[in-house]
Amino acid sequence: MDDLRALLTKHMGVWQSSWSMGTFGAIAEFHQDKGEQPIISDARNMTRATRRGAIELDPKVIGNIVPVAYEVPSPRPHRWTQAVALCLPERQARRAARPVLTELGPDDNAIRGIDRMGILFDMGLSLPQCDFCIRTTDPKLLAELRANAGRSLFESDNPVMHTIFQTHPHRVALTNIGRVEVYQKIGGPDTGGVSPAGPHTHVLPKLLKTGRTHSANTPIPDHLMPCGFLHPGNPVIGPLGEDTKFDWALYAQFERMFFHYGPEESVSLKKRLIAALNEELPSESFEKPSSRAERAALRVGLRQQLAFAAVQSNHDRVERIKSWQTIFDRDSAAIETDDDTPGH
Repeated sequence: MDDLRALLTKHMGVWQSSWSMGTFGAIAEFHQDKGEQPIISDARNMTRATRRGAIELDPKVIGNIVPVAYEVPSPRPHRWTQAVALCLPERQARRAARPVLTELGPDDNAIRGIDRMGILFDMGLSLPQCDFCIRTTDPKLLAELRANAGRSLFESDNPVMHTIFQTHPHRVALTNIGRVEVYQKIGGPDTGGVSPAGPHTHVLPKLLKTGRTHSANTPIPDHLMPCGFLHPGNPVIGPLGEDTKFDWALYAQFERMFFHYGPEESVSLKKRLIAALNEELPSESFEKPSSRAERAALRVGLRQQLAFAAVQSNHDRVERIKSWQTIFDRDSAAIETDDDTPGH
């Protein structure tokens, strides 16, 4: 528990590391810019806030969290994504899953004192492990929210969602491990049709209809449910989604997390892959993985080793890895992926 708490607290102060809470189709993300100064930085209470958003983890439940580190190949053949899912046993993770707009009252636990007079409304998205809320003190918005309480936001004649997009209230994702708050505008017409850089939210009805609690690419054991995610800095993808030169420090940082918290089958396969490449074994000698998680681990492992070899100008190893990729990572378009990685 102490190791996990120290890891999570450390990454709150690492600007490349991002956080998210929510579920498949509704997510609140907390990002920081390089050099951005926090307005709250409280290691004891595991809280960090900027003028654009905030993250808070509950120190009392850290001992119940089961971290699951994982890596996912991108359809772009030189990339991969990575994260640590912060899970609870399913019974401990579940919340109210309200199906309709519901007033919850003043947000007494808001991270910033100035926001504690704001009124929370659960948007009624029926999320198993997250109350996805808006918070406001705006009299006109409050009147409309109260007038439509008890209704689904997706009813064709319900005006609330349109008003939310116009007024940009705070969004607050509440889970049983903590919360993420977003103070910036909602991505849409007022932001040029894109999510603003930094903390932001997504509500995607198409994905919500699946009823899933997480992406199929996230290897969560059946008895667990992810309540949040730590997204450490990616060694080949910049904070705005741009390609970057391979960053050895970020790679090594996540490798330690992966080997400590990753699924056993994925960790084992990756170790076997590295050993085979080091021994210069032919790709034909390596048994093809059968599970989705193992296929992902093999593809990501090859991409990482290729990037590392290229930085070292080890041309023989580069060519050897490319020959492996013709067998194990030859069709990026067919990668088993989901369009649920906004901002990452």
